[in-house]
Amino acid sequence: MTLSESTTTRRGTGGASILDGNSFSAASAEALAPRERELVARRTRALGPAYRLFYQRPVELVRGSGAHIEDADGRDYLDLYNNVASLGHAHPAVVDAVTRQMSALNTHTRYLHENIVDYADDLLSTMPAALDQVMFVCTGSEANDLALRVGREHTGGLAYIATSEAYHGNTALVSAHSPSLAGAERMDPALRVIDPPDTYRHASVAEAGAAFLARVAHAIDEIEASGDGLAGIILDTSFSSDGIYTGGPGFITAALELVHARGGVIIADEVQPGFGRTGDAFWGFERHGVVPDLVTMGKPMGNGFPVAGMAARSDVLAAFASARPYFNTFGGNPVAMAAAQAVLDTIRSEGLQEHARVTGDAFRAALRELAGRHDAIGDVRGAGLYTGLELVTDRRAKEPATDLALAVLEELRERRVLTSVCGPTNSVLKLRPPLAFAEGDIPRFVEALDASLTALGA
Repeated sequence: MTLSESTTTRRGTGGASILDGNSFSAASAEALAPRERELVARRTRALGPAYRLFYQRPVELVRGSGAHIEDADGRDYLDLYNNVASLGHAHPAVVDAVTRQMSALNTHTRYLHENIVDYADDLLSTMPAALDQVMFVCTGSEANDLALRVGREHTGGLAYIATSEAYHGNTALVSAHSPSLAGAERMDPALRVIDPPDTYRHASVAEAGAAFLARVAHAIDEIEASGDGLAGIILDTSFSSDGIYTGGPGFITAALELVHARGGVIIADEVQPGFGRTGDAFWGFERHGVVPDLVTMGKPMGNGFPVAGMAARSDVLAAFASARPYFNTFGGNPVAMAAAQAVLDTIRSEGLQEHARVTGDAFRAALRELAGRHDAIGDVRGAGLYTGLELVTDRRAKEPATDLALAVLEELRERRVLTSVCGPTNSVLKLRPPLAFAEGDIPRFVEALDASLTALGA
């Protein structure tokens, strides 16, 4: 089975998930101030129609600090979405590290430079010992592109397994392994698409894990019968685009172990769950006690500075590396390494992994209390500072409330709170703030969400 007909039908021409929520349209331009209309018009002329803007009334942001951002008129917004400035906006440690290194030298990795080796060693020290080599690129898309190629070279197989709403990046190869783009992009003919472990609609987390195991097993059987050959599975272990199913630690372990047992590689896409965000562990895959063959990372790695990487088992990397040299002009440059090192140092010095665990637990407790006042809140789930809040039209039937979720985004924006949605029907609020988000920020979001749902009669 390649891309499932049900997925294709559900997503239509790509679905709103490609936009990650509501998008500005020409019809909403009249609501803007004259200066904003002119800026939107200039942007459209210069950048073309492929670019999208969040919200019916776009936000012009000019500066930030921690979990807060300021617009061009000086209004403060609470950021519940940003995994780019993962430590927090304009974190001084990263600003200082980048400034100092840029003042000294920036070049590529074909020269010796201590920064790249020091950071490589430090990054690998956060991972299981079997992951003993790392390659640097600029974006998560490049990291996943590289990992897909390495996995195919190692196994000799063509076919990967991915979940039905997964997004892994925007190169031609990676887009073809990102089922959330189905309809807008042609999927790889060998790709097998399976549903994620929906912990909300199964009777228990264990049942969700067992169903996921069965789907992985079925996909592997089909791959072997087809002759495509199993390359492996590419997976964000928090199922970030699928609706955020963090489950309990270990609930997908059996499925991942089966991939190894049948000769495939595990690619852990850590762009969203990595760098301490889940609180339970530094890396999302660690929650499940599995050691992947390849680990990809990007956005949070440099707190907004473009740096990404792929860690690997050296024996898995060997076939690819021995067949070709790999060079990425900007990947691993000294300034990128300075930013990345500052991120690692700050996560440790500020105790941000533990902060994510404690603050995330308090956040979800407050949201569950709010659910007692709003029947539209069907489920609150997550780990650390990664929370999915699913809105429904009927709690018993668990029917997704897509229109309500998109309307809530706009209401929250008017209350100066920024977030987005995810899942196959865009009915899950994707609450993923910078790690600087504090317990003192929780009441502001809860009050804004309460007011938004009340205003919408939900």
